[in-house]
Amino acid sequence: MARLVLSDASPLIGLSIVEGLSWLPSLFGEVWVPAQVLDEVLSGQVVRGEADIRRALDQGWLRAWSQPVPQIELPDLDEGESACIRIAVAHGKDALLLIDERAGRAVATELGVTLAGTAALIGMAKARGLVTSARQAFETLHGSDFRISSQVIRTVLERVGEN
Repeated sequence: MARLVLSDASPLIGLSIVEGLSWLPSLFGEVWVPAQVLDEVLSGQVVRGEADIRRALDQGWLRAWSQPVPQIELPDLDEGESACIRIAVAHGKDALLLIDERAGRAVATELGVTLAGTAALIGMAKARGLVTSARQAFETLHGSDFRISSQVIRTVLERVGEN
């Protein structure tokens, strides 16, 4: 298991939609979030899951990254993605980055960062018995404005035996 798990905003929001934030401590222990991501998800501007994210911070398993963010040259990404990628690159193979956005994933992959997105997290939760139906979680996400490609969903459902 990675010694450092970082999350961008999207997986936190997606998991909150399916009531899955509570899976993260079972899967990883603690999860770190840079200040730039916290600014996005705790903005008070109707971000889905804000109350759940605050509760996770209060519980202590979701942790605010307080160390300096390394300055690594990156293409134009949002501040949260950039901070996550910079921290993950600095920690090398010890880091796992939870991220969904295509551009951020492409940059992180090119830099050798190990990734998992919301769909993979749902699959992990199903495999560990933390959720009874990955299909239901994907249906809940589909009913919101959260998008995951149908191919990714099919792949995860096949892996967890829900095809």
